[in-house]
Amino acid sequence: MKRFLLVLALLAIPVSASAAGVPERFYVTGSGFGHGVGLSQIGAKGLALEGKSSTDILNYYFPGTTIITNPDLGNIRVNIAHASTYVTLTNTNGTITLNKSDGTSVATVPAGSSLKLAAVTKVISPTISTPKQKPLVIPAATGWNITWEPGSIVVVNNGGATTKLTYGEVNAKSVANKIELTTTMRLNDQYIYGISEMPSSWPDAAMQAQVIASRTYGLSRMGSIRKECDCNIYNTKYDQNYAGYSKESEAKFGAMWKSAVDATAGQIITYQGKPISVYFSSSSGGVTQKAADVWGTDFPYLTNVPDPWSLDIVLNPQYAHWMRVISQSDIAKAFALPDVVSVVIDARTTSNSAISLTATSSSGATSQLPVGVFKTKLLIPASWFEIRS
Repeated sequence: MKRFLLVLALLAIPVSASAAGVPERFYVTGSGFGHGVGLSQIGAKGLALEGKSSTDILNYYFPGTTIITNPDLGNIRVNIAHASTYVTLTNTNGTITLNKSDGTSVATVPAGSSLKLAAVTKVISPTISTPKQKPLVIPAATGWNITWEPGSIVVVNNGGATTKLTYGEVNAKSVANKIELTTTMRLNDQYIYGISEMPSSWPDAAMQAQVIASRTYGLSRMGSIRKECDCNIYNTKYDQNYAGYSKESEAKFGAMWKSAVDATAGQIITYQGKPISVYFSSSSGGVTQKAADVWGTDFPYLTNVPDPWSLDIVLNPQYAHWMRVISQSDIAKAFALPDVVSVVIDARTTSNSAISLTATSSSGATSQLPVGVFKTKLLIPASWFEIRS
């Protein structure tokens, strides 16, 4: 009888996930960071340290292309505050001028004061705040143009995120009852001075390669104004990171980035006489990706190129080799299954990166995810990986 009761007691003890055949966690080990198409930034650094020029680097990662110089690439409109309820502009060393959309001056904002733009239904309401004075409310309008004295540094605050500007001019437009704030400046140099896609302390040739790639990327986005942002390009990583004046004003190294921009003035990457579709990312799993394998569109210059520098632990200490631990609950949620007992990589590209994955639950149900969705949901750095429980 006692033995029988003991057996019942043991049966009542909860069985752990691992004991039931459902792993508590999965381990993803891999290399690289980003999509891996086109220019490898770690590879650019490695080649520069080997004495290669910016042209050598770009010709290597974009085979068959040519670097040409076009001194007048026009102006680019960059969104710096998207779908905002309000934004504030302050200036430290000059006067801001608030203009109507047709350029008519409405008011000035002295140094040390601020200009707040608030979205009110289909219009934008400006308020000027000056220390020790009553705020000045300006009649609302659907759009505004903001300029400043040369040499001024204007700080744009958008919900806590700040962007420093010193070039061009700002436009505010009411779109879908929100503020779209853009800054317009020369593509050739003023915009590129603010691109923050590579450390300013890296070798000159690597920075110059990034400058030329970023300039070409900007040019490829100048064909039309996107209605949803009133811009050619966003200031985020979904286009390319634009940090404004903060980039060139970095202590010690900012001047080096600006020098790299000036040294490559007007240079862009072309294929058969036309600007290319530029892509770049931090590093790969040892071989760059074909655009066709990642996005389904083939470009002859976006192909597999050996990229051993990405696997160099000295050059790429964070992403030459990495591991991520995924909990059972997170992986089950990602695949929309009650639990996951196994995950397999269904197929790989010619560079050995994953294309899709299938998970199987303890009941035998399966769910498949494209690798892009899998990476996004579970914060996986790149597609070059293995997965195990």
